Amino acid sequence: MFSPLSTSRIGLIQALTACVCWGLLPVYFKLLQSVDALEIVAHRIIWSVPLLLIILYFRKSLPSLGSALMDRKMRWTMLASSCLIATNWLIYVWAVNENHILAASLGYFISPLLTVLMGRIFLGEPLSRKKWLAMAIAATGVSVLAVQALDTLWISLALATSWSSYALVRKIADIGPMVGLTAETGILFLPFILLLVWLTFVMPASPSSQHLGDDRTITLLLIGGSFVTAIPLLLFAAAVKKMTLGAIGLLNYLAPTIQFLVGIFVYKEPLSPSHIICFGFIWISLALYSTDSYLASKAAQKPQPA
Repeated sequence: MFSPLSTSRIGLIQALTACVCWGLLPVYFKLLQSVDALEIVAHRIIWSVPLLLIILYFRKSLPSLGSALMDRKMRWTMLASSCLIATNWLIYVWAVNENHILAASLGYFISPLLTVLMGRIFLGEPLSRKKWLAMAIAATGVSVLAVQALDTLWISLALATSWSSYALVRKIADIGPMVGLTAETGILFLPFILLLVWLTFVMPASPSSQHLGDDRTITLLLIGGSFVTAIPLLLFAAAVKKMTLGAIGLLNYLAPTIQFLVGIFVYKEPLSPSHIICFGFIWISLALYSTDSYLASKAAQKPQPA
């Protein structure tokens, strides 16, 4: 007889599955390389809306969505976050299909550190000396890359900035992850429907581009973008409730690491000396930051003397 899995182990399995799915996203989007990046993002948003609504229905969270959209301040907050996430997705899909997976993975390595810096600037969250040192090391690595790989550095910085800004907005907004994502995609639903109509029927298509309905495989992959968007997020949101924040924080680096390995070993993207130095600095920075966070969380869990 098998002993039942503990709650923390179930959470670990859920989080690992979500991170592996995010890490393998380049493989999925490479299958859609014949479709324009803007059209891929449009389908990803449009097909996510009904799927997310079904998930919210079974989780009995539709009233929370209605309450959020009825609040004027929350609507403006969700509009800001929807624009940021759409921008992030567009840059990411374009980067993957233009063979810049390494630059994209670097952006998601930088974003946790940039998020911490934004928390210090905008929310007044304290930073230890080790965290300041970690960000200085990361900045040094980015500076090295700026000297020799300036043509792709903007991709990494744009992804890191848009994702960190999105995290800041969602930190301020009092809304759950699934309800928030449904609100964001719902706000973008009509504009992207109109955009698809324009791309399909008005804008002249290049001979190599494909649209929904041109090919059965392409059609299924475009619709499937909703599942690769919602399912990992659902798993990760469930895992957060079962695991410590320290463990969750460490797992955040698994997805960009998988993307990095996919870019090198699957799609044979060139790894220049500046890339090696930059990633080395980033990994040292993340190790220092994660160790400091882990020790701080352990110290906070210790019982205080009476």
